[in-house]
Amino acid sequence: MVDEVNPAAAWALLQADPGAILLDVRSRMEYEYVGRPAMAIHVAWQEPPEWKVDPDFVQKVRARLRELRGTETGMEDIPVLAMCRSGQRSMAAGRALEEAGFRKVFNIAEGFEGQRDAEGHRSTVNGWRFRGLPWVQS
Repeated sequence: MVDEVNPAAAWALLQADPGAILLDVRSRMEYEYVGRPAMAIHVAWQEPPEWKVDPDFVQKVRARLRELRGTETGMEDIPVLAMCRSGQRSMAAGRALEEAGFRKVFNIAEGFEGQRDAEGHRSTVNGWRFRGLPWVQS
């Protein structure tokens, strides 16, 4: 079962374990233009305009981890913290990783932008950016 953590707990885990990976699963457009955690790697779960799940998502994650680590040995034991805009897509992506054999998968429940406020705006209630955690924007 994919464990859920809030952004502060995710940040603490990343700080405590330098081998942990922050995986941003949002679309390329979101990742590039909305902003992203400074240390995140990116593999999109879905892309517009169809928003279909990428059938090669797990293989692409494995390839990125192989690039970073230089090996496939122990890949399933790397802590992977998945993030999207608000925590929905990243939960689905986390489940796919878990089904593929990854044993330490976490979903960042509030995501990067968090839930909408009463006016429909994000980043005003919760989320990585709202919590003041490190992020960059193109």
